[in-house]
Amino acid sequence: MPIRVLRSLSEVGSAARPSAVTIGNFDGVHLAHRRIFHRVVEIARELKLVPTVLTFDPHPSKVVAPDRAPRLLNNTEERIALIADCGIEQVIVLPFDHAFSQISAQDFVKDILVDGLHARVVLVGFNFHFGNRKSGNINVLRALGEEYGFRTEVLPGMSLRGRVVSSTEVRRLIDAGAVATACRLLGRPYAIRGEVVSGHGIGSKKTVPTLNLHTAAEVLPHTGVYITRTTDQKDRRVWNSITNVGYRPTFGGTDLSIETFLLDPLDGERPDQIAVEFLKRVREERKFDSPEALRSQILKDVATANRYFSRTARLKNQAFINQ
Repeated sequence: MPIRVLRSLSEVGSAARPSAVTIGNFDGVHLAHRRIFHRVVEIARELKLVPTVLTFDPHPSKVVAPDRAPRLLNNTEERIALIADCGIEQVIVLPFDHAFSQISAQDFVKDILVDGLHARVVLVGFNFHFGNRKSGNINVLRALGEEYGFRTEVLPGMSLRGRVVSSTEVRRLIDAGAVATACRLLGRPYAIRGEVVSGHGIGSKKTVPTLNLHTAAEVLPHTGVYITRTTDQKDRRVWNSITNVGYRPTFGGTDLSIETFLLDPLDGERPDQIAVEFLKRVREERKFDSPEALRSQILKDVATANRYFSRTARLKNQAFINQ
């Protein structure tokens, strides 16, 4: 069933079916978020409710505390697509502005959850706050649930291999270049998307040809060379690849660039829009004595990436055989 995306409560309508709702920003849609969504779907199926996510655009911090607002791992459309993969049927994206930030905790529950979404179950994380100046917490939510007739369920925090699964931790790992660990917390590779633009023409002449990505992503991996997977956003062609995030010091570059070299044949037109998934960091970016020395290192990076993809393919085949 295609996900239903609504941008206001008026689109929900008074005749809407009762819902099981979770509320949050869900930046990154990591494993802890996915656990919440799967629980919402489970409850909704059991009680014949609509599994619903209530989220906001822009991120509330960008309105109430812009100097402390986090850099986002996903834009709103990317979040919606990731949420849809978890079985959620309905996403409400409410515009967040100064007036919305003034809503009291009680009015938020009555006007939005009860009258707007006809909530029968509300499921949130352990650190959930809501309403003006975060005056509402899980105890307030439970009390208001008893008053208005919905059940409140709170999920505890989640850890994986000793790391707290949170958007903040995922952001920190990507900033540090630890993309493989970030992938584990996300439950998928971290990806950035954007337009393929013309580069400086140096790669095709002196080293190897690359796809140069221009992106609006707010969180980029630390400078360096990465094993990646690249997807054409238009026709879904996929290539194994390596990607350099950096300043091209061998050629005296000063602007940050994201350059991807495809390990597989292009087989067709150059893509206009791509997504690059970061799988593993290979090395730091560094300045080489000559373009020839850089090209030699790139070929070594290619060999490293090919070994990585061969190994992961073998592991997948073994897992399939052992099923």
